[in-house]
Amino acid sequence: MSLILLFIVGIVACFFIAKAILKYVPKKVQPVISIVLYSIAALLTYLSYDAVMKPIKFNKEKIVRFTNTIDQLKMIREAQSAHKSITGKFCAKGANLVSFIDTARFAVTAARNETKIVDVGGGITNEVEFRVVDTTGYTDVRANFVGRNYKEMMKVPGTDKEFTISLGEIPRTNGIMASIYEVKVAKADVLVNMDSDLIRLEEMAFADNEVKGKNISVGSLAEVSDKGNWPPTYDQKDIAQQKK
Repeated sequence: MSLILLFIVGIVACFFIAKAILKYVPKKVQPVISIVLYSIAALLTYLSYDAVMKPIKFNKEKIVRFTNTIDQLKMIREAQSAHKSITGKFCAKGANLVSFIDTARFAVTAARNETKIVDVGGGITNEVEFRVVDTTGYTDVRANFVGRNYKEMMKVPGTDKEFTISLGEIPRTNGIMASIYEVKVAKADVLVNMDSDLIRLEEMAFADNEVKGKNISVGSLAEVSDKGNWPPTYDQKDIAQQKK
């Protein structure tokens, strides 16, 4: 905005300078001054163009970086979900989560119905049906991550940073404590080496079609949730794959 105002002020200034030149400057000097003014005008044009294009370029690059970062967070979420399913809790360290994928196995189960005779007293019996779940085998957790570089999933793409994992507990309505987790990275770390003013504006994002707040995160330390703080536009690729 400041550059656009500078551009407008420059145009007005050039107008009055040109009038002054025609009135007070000798004709033999006027060509030199004209060249200087043309140079200033060219500079102001460039600055104006740059002021308009800078946020456009920023947004294009931001979407690429956010998409890569969110893809990593989705993979970490899947790993945390598997860890909770098998061990009953979330994992606090990225290295341990990677080791878990390499070594853990899901139990493959099969359910069947059985009946038995129950003596209800007085010589009376009832036939009761109940469900039995048998473990028929096991499958590697790693099979769910084939083709994905899960060993590097804790690294924030394009940076030397890593995601931060935080764990906690929160009481449910029935009084039982529920495990919760959050994995996040600061937007400023994802947008490293980009325009600092535009990064500050991005950190204040609050619209529904934006990643809200200063971080990109999945999970929550305030509620039982494994959702990310990104808008649905970053899930379109996943939705399209599910439809195939």
